[in-house]
Amino acid sequence: MSTDKGHKGVEVDHPFLVEYGVGIRLLIFDLDGTLIDSSVDISHALNHTIRPYGLADVTVEETISLIGEGVARLIGKLIEQRAPGLDLPTLIERFTAYYSAHLTDHTTAYPGTEKVLQALEGRRKAVITNKHESLSRQILEALDLLKYFDYLAGGDTNPERKPSPLPVLNVLARFDTLPGEALLVGDSIYDIEAGRAAGVRTVAALYGYGAAGFAQGADYSIERIEGLLEIVRLLDHGFRP
Repeated sequence: MSTDKGHKGVEVDHPFLVEYGVGIRLLIFDLDGTLIDSSVDISHALNHTIRPYGLADVTVEETISLIGEGVARLIGKLIEQRAPGLDLPTLIERFTAYYSAHLTDHTTAYPGTEKVLQALEGRRKAVITNKHESLSRQILEALDLLKYFDYLAGGDTNPERKPSPLPVLNVLARFDTLPGEALLVGDSIYDIEAGRAAGVRTVAALYGYGAAGFAQGADYSIERIEGLLEIVRLLDHGFRP
């Protein structure tokens, strides 16, 4: 039995597995591109935001390339590419108003997500995202996923956002958990950098929005979220590749 193949895929009987120590007490998840696919709703909100200015619509693929650093950077990067002279605060306000009313028109959990969260029952679970906390909470509640998490931190919860390790360190302290007892799952370089800087092992979600090569610094990678269960099982038995 093995994880899905990818960067540093894990196999149970791999000859280079060595003793590592304690198992996993805390799992930390990114949101967009890791637990949920929100790309269509975000794309629609972006297009609503820029349409009065005569700009061409943004495709879902373009939207995916912009996601990961929160709303301000999402729109800021788009404007830098399309129309640098537009007023960013006005666009952020317009985007937020529309998106808040259409959070889950098309947004869904990735296949297998709820099954994996159920299988991890009994372990602490947290979400750390650069999306606003209130919007993240509404989405998870609407998708009936919020009940699986002990804590949620948005981009406005802490003084710093990913790739800063601060949100991860705060969650570790909150649950009195050592870095070696935690695992962070995310689909972007911001997740991997935040986890590594906090001393936490990282899992790259290759099925998400990450740019090419983002997983190079991760400890493990998975092609589907179900692959996480095998990694947790291995680490519970005190092994790492």
